[in-house]
Amino acid sequence: MLFCMGGLAAMKRYTVTLDQSEREGLGAMTRKGSHASQKVINALILLNCDEGKFNERPATGEAIADILQISLRKVDRVKKRFVEEGLEVALGGRQGKRPSYLRKADGEFEARLVALSCTTPPSGHAQWSLRLLADQAVELGYIESVSYETVRRVLKKTKLNPGGVSAG
Repeated sequence: MLFCMGGLAAMKRYTVTLDQSEREGLGAMTRKGSHASQKVINALILLNCDEGKFNERPATGEAIADILQISLRKVDRVKKRFVEEGLEVALGGRQGKRPSYLRKADGEFEARLVALSCTTPPSGHAQWSLRLLADQAVELGYIESVSYETVRRVLKKTKLNPGGVSAG
């Protein structure tokens, strides 16, 4: 006979304890004003599962999930964020930093690519393709590596049509 410890039994239990000012702020948020729906739902979750002295009747996670028509997992995630990261993160979710990427295509590369696209294509090709331009730019040492999509964006920005009859 096999037993699985998945689901609720393996979950860590987080206790939400709000002070009076936090309860008042969350209550006001749920009653008036215009707030994002998920923020209001998260506020309702926190208000209902508060086990502090200011809440007369804390609800269970199952009851909250049933009443708000959400998953029990969402209730647990909001409680966890509140305990570990604070009220603002629990209400708004993680406002993670988007990864920043260094631009490969600087001005010098763009100028060289535009100039390359204005030349005649290599023998065996009737016109420049984006992949051909990308391969040629790497071969000529303009850049270490480049995707054809980057080439497309550069040429779109300059309103050039590779292989077209008119270059501008």
